[in-house]
Amino acid sequence: MLPSRSPDVITLGCRLNLAESETIRALVGADDMVVINGCGVTNEAMRQTRVAIRRARRDRPEAKIVVTGCASEMDHDAFAAMPEVDRVVPNAAKLLPATWGAFPNQRPARRHARAFLGVQNGCDHACTFCAIPMGRGPSRSEPVGQVVSAAAELVQQGAREIVLTGVDLTSYDGGLGALVEAVLVGVPALPRLRLSSLDTIEIDDRLFELITGEPRVMPHVHLSLQAGDDLILKRMKRRHLRAEAIATVERLKARRDIAVGADLIAGFPTESEAAFANTLALIDDCDIVHAHVFPYSPRTGTPAARMPQVSPVVARARAAQLREAADRRRRSWLASLVGTTQRIVIEKPGDRGHAENFAEIRLVDPSLAPQDHATTALPSADAALSAVRMGKIGDVRSVSIIDAAHDHLIGIPA
Repeated sequence: MLPSRSPDVITLGCRLNLAESETIRALVGADDMVVINGCGVTNEAMRQTRVAIRRARRDRPEAKIVVTGCASEMDHDAFAAMPEVDRVVPNAAKLLPATWGAFPNQRPARRHARAFLGVQNGCDHACTFCAIPMGRGPSRSEPVGQVVSAAAELVQQGAREIVLTGVDLTSYDGGLGALVEAVLVGVPALPRLRLSSLDTIEIDDRLFELITGEPRVMPHVHLSLQAGDDLILKRMKRRHLRAEAIATVERLKARRDIAVGADLIAGFPTESEAAFANTLALIDDCDIVHAHVFPYSPRTGTPAARMPQVSPVVARARAAQLREAADRRRRSWLASLVGTTQRIVIEKPGDRGHAENFAEIRLVDPSLAPQDHATTALPSADAALSAVRMGKIGDVRSVSIIDAAHDHLIGIPA
């Protein structure tokens, strides 16, 4: 019989799932187990969850395979029937110590320099394309005091940047701005606080002032835009219009140099060429440099699945166009940062990190000649291997940007 191995937790999907997986990893203990924390946001996400389960069984034939997350919540019986699966854990039970046989006061595993902290779950809105309420339920928020305590513990464990996450983060009960203020005041040792996906219509004045004026809140917003055409937005049952999204970005960037990310869906039902053109133009109109693009796929039980569908081939082609446009804008933005000084948190394995604007920066040995630093990929093997250690993982350091690749920056100690 093979010796027992430590548990693996495989995560698919959103940042909230990442945060929850950290908790699961701490609770599972030392059992020879693989936990698949799956995603159900699209049909492709469901397929990827099944692929991950089969791969886990091949890689760990002796391990116990446990499935949880939105995917298993939405189609429990199908996942339970898979021969590779030993157990399906409901979403509502996956963070309970009793589910994994752990004691409530068990010390969590050591975290990375960047940590994800889930503060809100579920959603009360009814976007016509979204199946997440079926997997996550109604909106509910973690108490402020509990969030502050959890953030303080993460910092004590070595986290230097915390990302607050949620299914509908800006619907946090009592206001996200109030929560951000409480974390900043209650955890003075926290250098950097970042926010995950925000709904533009719910960025109130208090949150706006913190995003644009508080140095410890990172100058990076990821907006749940989804589309750039008013008719499509209405059919999605989104609560903002195109002009409102653009105005929000303009207002934010007028106060601070903020990097903008966004979720965009291509090929939503009834999307015409003109409607798609409006979404394509949104990348430039909102200066989107961190784009998450998805081709629409119908989810059973959602209103959009009953609307006239765009051909999947067309949806994929439009998604490719969006990605190409977003990549062009991102490359231009990265190139504009060459010659600047950026602050990063050193992340594993010790030769990289993310700037405050969320640009990835990879560190190289400053003694190497400039031509030794590749501009289209990771610096050469020799450069990467001889990368200067600027300190231990978790340290906050200044970096001079000397070059830009297609998806990251190259830097040396400032």
